[in-house]
Amino acid sequence: MNAPTNPKAFKQWQQNAENFTDVQIQTSSGHTIYANANILALASPVLERMLEHARRCSSNSRRQIKVLGVPCDAVLSFVRLLYSSKWRSSDKEEVEEMEKHGMHLLALSHTYRVQWLKRVCEAGLIVSTVNVIDTLKLAKWCDARRLYIKCMVVLTQDLTGVQCAESWRFIQAHDPQLELEILQFIQEKDLRMKRMRRRKEEQGVYMQLVQVLECLDHICTEGCTNVGPLDVDLASTSRGPCGSFSTCEGLQQLILHLPLCSKKLAPGKCTHCKRMWQIFRLHSSLCARTEFCKVPLCKQFQMRKQEEGKGDDEMWRLLVKKVAFARFMSCLEKTKRTEEVWRKAGKCGDSSCRSVTSSQRRK
Repeated sequence: MNAPTNPKAFKQWQQNAENFTDVQIQTSSGHTIYANANILALASPVLERMLEHARRCSSNSRRQIKVLGVPCDAVLSFVRLLYSSKWRSSDKEEVEEMEKHGMHLLALSHTYRVQWLKRVCEAGLIVSTVNVIDTLKLAKWCDARRLYIKCMVVLTQDLTGVQCAESWRFIQAHDPQLELEILQFIQEKDLRMKRMRRRKEEQGVYMQLVQVLECLDHICTEGCTNVGPLDVDLASTSRGPCGSFSTCEGLQQLILHLPLCSKKLAPGKCTHCKRMWQIFRLHSSLCARTEFCKVPLCKQFQMRKQEEGKGDDEMWRLLVKKVAFARFMSCLEKTKRTEEVWRKAGKCGDSSCRSVTSSQRRK
């Protein structure tokens, strides 16, 4: 006879299960739960060894094992889940069962090595400021890493509220090692957040340099509002501002300033000229088409580097590496954005959207 998967129906089924089961599970409260040995052995390797030991030690055909340390209802829920081999989050009764016996089920699943149930308990347990300390200790004991992180996140978000609870005063008095571990985790998280913010700011600077190099190539190849190559007549073309005109305009001012500045050869030099020289040098360090490049001084910087026979200093090589990586990520992001546009155009029923051809994609 198959056991029902519904929690209430399973309790009723247990009342008549003695006639067609071959295992008796004794709980801490003295109650007996009946189960099938084959199902328990398949669900848990620990229970399999316990059943084999009970078979050897008992002359009776019905084997007896003990599951102690948790309430009878939690053991009953554990056996029912072993029978069904799944937990349905859409079932209100099973959700209520997890809220009531979740911590006991986690302990049982860890003790008897039921990994799928252990993962379900880690995800299903609700952690709040009231039970976070107890749940954290259980997560450490059960080696539940996901639940451990979940508890630490709750502690980080509302440490003041947790410190007002009785459980915090208890670990201060009896488990100072756990208190130190919590405080160290919060401190490390703050340091990680600071490092992430610093990296994000640095990445923003590198992305700005990538945009500057793109604008420089655009000015020296196509020309913009005021500056362009010699073979492009800006006056005869009705050219409007480009898409990155805020960056392009400042770069044009630097380019126009460079030949007119009287301080560029002075000992202290002009900061604007120095910045423009660094942009030219950065472009030459990243340029892969030296022979056909229209950016001024690109070939000269590379020839000078070869003639002197020495490479760039370590700080400059690191800057070039970072900017190259930022440019790669920028190109990757643009490619993904373009593919998303094509995907939406393909799904759109409008004829204007379907005009995206294979030749446009190759471009």
